[in-house]
Amino acid sequence: MCKVPDMSQVPVADRPGWRVKQVQQALRHAGDDALRDAGVSVSQYAVLRALADAPGTSSAEVARRCFVTRQSLADVLAGLRAAGSVTPAEPGAGRARPMALTDAGRARLDAAEAAMTEVEQRMLAGLSAREVATLTELLAVCAANLTAPTGP
Repeated sequence: MCKVPDMSQVPVADRPGWRVKQVQQALRHAGDDALRDAGVSVSQYAVLRALADAPGTSSAEVARRCFVTRQSLADVLAGLRAAGSVTPAEPGAGRARPMALTDAGRARLDAAEAAMTEVEQRMLAGLSAREVATLTELLAVCAANLTAPTGP
């Protein structure tokens, strides 16, 4: 395996972390613009997507899947409930409070999914299928490196 270069010697604008943040910000802005017609924000889209992918998921799990705090999720869910996009699901065992998509939420998600797919394709323009696969794999490794336990 190659040794990682000393990042303190690399100009900030050329560091991978800086580029990841730059892409994340650009994706967020492009996503918000594209999602305006669907009537949702990127945060709301992420919650709708998480609930569609794992119906009946608890709020704590949705927050984890969307990379937000429970408090931030509560604010997003309040907006989605007010818009009629989500509703409480049948409660499971324990204190978990699962949510479910409504028909209106599913329709919003479908419109949002089409918009976000276009944004993602714009982001990946000029890359080959292999480059997209490699990028995806490398980003997964980076994420795993940062979420792995460190030391005792």
